Amino acid sequence: MAGGQELKLLGLWASPFVLRAGIALNLKGVGYEFLEEVPGTKSELLLRSNPVYKKMPVLIHNGKPICESMIIVQYIDEVWAAAGPSILPSDPYDRAIARFWAVYIDDKWFPALMKIIAAKADDEETAEAREQVIAGLQLLEEAFEKCSKGKDFFGGESVGYIDIAFGCYCGWLKAAEKMAGIKLLDKEKTPLLMGWAARFCSADAVKELMPEVDKLVEVGNMLRARQNAAATN
Repeated sequence: MAGGQELKLLGLWASPFVLRAGIALNLKGVGYEFLEEVPGTKSELLLRSNPVYKKMPVLIHNGKPICESMIIVQYIDEVWAAAGPSILPSDPYDRAIARFWAVYIDDKWFPALMKIIAAKADDEETAEAREQVIAGLQLLEEAFEKCSKGKDFFGGESVGYIDIAFGCYCGWLKAAEKMAGIKLLDKEKTPLLMGWAARFCSADAVKELMPEVDKLVEVGNMLRARQNAAATN
């Protein structure tokens, strides 16, 4: 536990949103208890802790629940400000830019990636999603060049807010490539992101938490089967 404090993280190992909280806690060197939810169900503790959205992750700190992944990341950064590197930039403008890209990644980029994962065939909609993902990666390539200022991460010398927001999807990006038989992250079009992704996944705070791609493919196939079944009913 965190210095005698009670700290619990509710979630699933395959969830990129749960991964965000785990990475932030690791960056700060904060110990916690991970409570794995049962896939397809929602525990009483989860429903009680997040009655509004009823979603993972939930961080429970001394009995108080904090919900929504990037809010949890910011909470961790503020509560353990003196421990480990800062996750959010200190400059107000840089903080605003970091939050902007985190919202873009969740609202625009990841939904397109999920369409590729859930697609049952390489139809017009899937092709459009693929183009959206690739276009988004090119935008993020430009964002990395500006935000990193020539350093290893979006956050500079160490993993930061955008790194966590985007990097949590690295496993799912590789799983989507494998499931669809396509290349999304390309060393010709996005060489900076290729290097960044390798550094991020091998970072000490990340490497033990990042799910194996083949296991994510299994989960993706289950999601695809479930969505296809729902579409035919």
